[in-house]
Amino acid sequence: MQRPRRRCEGTAMGAIVLDLRPGGGIGPFNLGMPICEAFSQIEQQPNIYDVVHVKYFDEEPLKLDIVVSLPDHGFHLRFDPWSQRLRLIEVFDVKRLQMRYATSLIGGPSTLATFVAVYALFGPTFPGIYDKDRGIYTLFYPGLSFAFPIPSQYTDCCHDGEVELPLEFPDGTTPVACRVSVYDGSADSKVGVGLLMDKASVPPLPIGNLYMEEVHAKLGDELWFTVGGQHIPFAASPQDVWSELGRPCGIHQKQVDQMVIHSSSDPHPRTTLCGDYFYNYFTRGLDILFDGQTHKIKKFVLHTNYPGHPDFNSYIKCNFAIYGPESGETIKEGESPKNCITPNTKWEQVKEILGDCGRAAIQTQGSASNPFGSTLVYGYPNIAFEGGGRRGWGKTTLEKVPQALPRYSAPEPVTLHLKKENPVSSRMLPLLCAVSAPYASDMAWRWHPSYKERPLPKTKSTEPSM
Repeated sequence: MQRPRRRCEGTAMGAIVLDLRPGGGIGPFNLGMPICEAFSQIEQQPNIYDVVHVKYFDEEPLKLDIVVSLPDHGFHLRFDPWSQRLRLIEVFDVKRLQMRYATSLIGGPSTLATFVAVYALFGPTFPGIYDKDRGIYTLFYPGLSFAFPIPSQYTDCCHDGEVELPLEFPDGTTPVACRVSVYDGSADSKVGVGLLMDKASVPPLPIGNLYMEEVHAKLGDELWFTVGGQHIPFAASPQDVWSELGRPCGIHQKQVDQMVIHSSSDPHPRTTLCGDYFYNYFTRGLDILFDGQTHKIKKFVLHTNYPGHPDFNSYIKCNFAIYGPESGETIKEGESPKNCITPNTKWEQVKEILGDCGRAAIQTQGSASNPFGSTLVYGYPNIAFEGGGRRGWGKTTLEKVPQALPRYSAPEPVTLHLKKENPVSSRMLPLLCAVSAPYASDMAWRWHPSYKERPLPKTKSTEPSM
């Protein structure tokens, strides 16, 4: 994704100065922050962060990091693919980014990050590790590391345990840092280049934090929030939801049901008009659909926020576990039932649990609105999955009454401004999970935040009268 150039004076490449916090973060980016918060920081300063690349492994999105790269400033953010929280910050071009530690500056085009300068600024530390294959010597501090390239003629100076610090070569020169890594230092891990990069872990969440709270969804029954202890059944009222989850982040009034023609309950539908409405809980990754006449819950929509989907970055990921009413298991906090479906479940595993479902309906928004192609909707009794065509991602719908064909309503067109590299096929579970009651034929949507001038929209709807 790349915006039109709109730089203000003083924000040219390498001109910005960001505070360096070992073990904490850099500038506005804090270790452990969700990916949506990082995008929010980027959107608030479009004149500075006007070129942003989002990279991920399309074939298996949970295998490799989601990387948000800021190439003009020489650093990128690595997010854990499962929790989508920031685990590692890498400055890959130290000459493009000037960092402030305490009252001193290091890096950038004017202040070289030499070995001697780094040692003088951050103080003494233990000898580092020399990677002979890469010719890189890494110096470690708590939550911080510097990588220095070593010329081949001076490799004998860098044997582990024999290096005199600060490192200087026989000709009087000293190496210049080629990479800086900021990571959580609480686990006492040494994080650097190559295999050492994988040792960076996400900081632990505070006790009682609701991010990635496990939400159990029992087919045709209820949602159970394992941290807060809330139970929200189908047919609950808006008042019930407010009392359990608090005020929604937004309310969206549906106007038209475009797929009512597929309704098995009415072979001759008279109208597509729809008075249903959604409660949006973006910070929980949850939407709740209410019937416009009875004001009872018809559907829960649980978002997994995988990259490559139009709804990416609109919701925080919901950590759900779906299991059937026939399981008869008593679910305890911190435990998941056997044969349950989670955001990490691959499509092949879903078919092993539920069996083959036959043909799929096709949903597409057109390449102009969504460059990632069409999605496929597979229906099972009490459940339907929306797959992502080549990528195999989509949405999941759980219903109280079995249906042969999922009744699905297309979202409004959205614009996704992301740079996607090396597209390959995928077989992952859908991006969204929707849990619905009988005759729920609508799919929740929200405008994707634009990376141009348009800010994140505010919902103008008000709470519907009962």
